[in-house]
Amino acid sequence: MNLSFRRALALFLTVVVLLGAWTTSFNAPAREGLQAGMKRALVAFAAARTLGAVISVAQGTQIDIKPGGVGVGTTPGQVLQPLNQLVDHFASAMLAASVAFGVQLVLLDFGGSQAVAVLLSIAVVGWLALTFLQQGRYARWLQPVLVVLLLARFAVPLTAVANEALYERYMKGKHDQALTLVERTPQEVASATPAVPSKETMRERFERWWSGLPDLKAGYQLLLDSASGWADKIVDLMVVFLVQTLIVPVGMLWLTWRAARLATASPWRGERAAV
Repeated sequence: MNLSFRRALALFLTVVVLLGAWTTSFNAPAREGLQAGMKRALVAFAAARTLGAVISVAQGTQIDIKPGGVGVGTTPGQVLQPLNQLVDHFASAMLAASVAFGVQLVLLDFGGSQAVAVLLSIAVVGWLALTFLQQGRYARWLQPVLVVLLLARFAVPLTAVANEALYERYMKGKHDQALTLVERTPQEVASATPAVPSKETMRERFERWWSGLPDLKAGYQLLLDSASGWADKIVDLMVVFLVQTLIVPVGMLWLTWRAARLATASPWRGERAAV
């Protein structure tokens, strides 16, 4: 790489970074994408908590109906406990996803602040000056600072925009279908749960339990049979938010870091090899 080309490349990169440092127009779509992701996570969290509460009621209702612990072969709590644990994990994952989107919003505000823009402008102008003076040995000391500032300014907006584009293109259909089923499930669980009178004698309870045993078993068997369907949708939702809050951000952060290192190292790479 000859000297004139290195200087032209350094000047071009400097202009691009300076424009990006002081331009906030691309922050708006990034903010909209992050806010939309947080809203989706909070809606899923609310649906998970509702479903978990209904399943807990179903567990308690079954145990109350069973008189003296005699007459039913399978303990109801043992049957529904794995489902309840899955819903609890789902709720925790959705809460974590909400927090992750919130953290990205904070980082977006920090990266778009005037202080970061000023520091980045100073760093990139100093990098350009050292490049024109062919002071690669000193510019290498500035490279880590410049890379960090580039990540602070551009990593989160690029990640948010890419994340929302991938969601709209590949994950929206799966998310909407899964969330619709999860939101509808509490009504199905409630309809399969028998109502228990608040006051009744032991004899009345036993007679009701004995006469309603076939319907009781059938209702909870229906609940267990349908659980496989909405459990799969819960996993689908967890995968969607895992991709949005972990895989895509980490991947974009790595790509941005690599691009920043390559861009800031290229002007003096030849000189570094000669040293």
